[in-house]
Amino acid sequence: MTIEVSHPSIASATAPLQAPARFYDVLALATSVAPWSPAVVAAIEIAALWNSNVTGCYVPGNLRDQRALEDEPTVLSLLIDKDDDCLADASAFQAFARSHGATHASWMVTRTAIAPTLRKLGAWHDLAVLERDMVEQTRIFDILGEAMLSSRVPCLVLPPNWNRPLSFERIVVAWNGSIESTRAMHHALPLLLLAKSVTLIDGHIRTAHSGDMGVIEPDPMVYLMHHGITVKMHYLDVAAEKAGEALLQKAREAHADLLVMGGYGHSRIRQRVLGGATRHVMAHAGIPVFMQH
Repeated sequence: MTIEVSHPSIASATAPLQAPARFYDVLALATSVAPWSPAVVAAIEIAALWNSNVTGCYVPGNLRDQRALEDEPTVLSLLIDKDDDCLADASAFQAFARSHGATHASWMVTRTAIAPTLRKLGAWHDLAVLERDMVEQTRIFDILGEAMLSSRVPCLVLPPNWNRPLSFERIVVAWNGSIESTRAMHHALPLLLLAKSVTLIDGHIRTAHSGDMGVIEPDPMVYLMHHGITVKMHYLDVAAEKAGEALLQKAREAHADLLVMGGYGHSRIRQRVLGGATRHVMAHAGIPVFMQH
């Protein structure tokens, strides 16, 4: 069941709060240099919006299907690479970035798997851009899923064969009361402020005693409106196993350019397991997804 509500009076009655206005440092996990891979192009597009720093990190093909290594290199070994090929690619990357409006660009090559690379370099960046098809279809969950769940950096995940300019005119935000979905909404504020249309899908199940045992959370719609973001809202009530499918359907109905959602997962014995909605969206989304664990 879906219920649509609108609160135009809230927007006029509240003064906008100051929101995070930009991503200062954007990371791209690159899979090719000639031509530049979609993640590189997209990260440069985002950096150019705010004249931000952009880092391209090439992940060699033999490392993309590897699980996280126990013997991980230090962050300095990721940041320092003196190979001639790396230096040549760095010059080409900086020239390409400048030609597309991003004047602060740096390049590196990782020597370890995707998860430790994203975990270490993500700590230095506000946003990471990666391609869903940088790994085999059968390894999406145990490689990219692990990388995002073990990293605290928000990730913009591009669908396979992405070859279009990014657009942030129409954004759908999925919120279900979890910390992950709240973090995703908060960290996506720079992009939400660019949007002409924002649709909030509220799937939070509330009960009469929801606030009795803990802190009472802010209303997500009021929160976004306080930041000067006009919101259309839908309440979504579906079975958990249908949540991912329902979210993508709502995104299609809204003609969304971007879906914002939390990246859900939990640990079992010696392994991480993605939640059902996260798995479905990662496997089937045809638009970029802004995801945060």
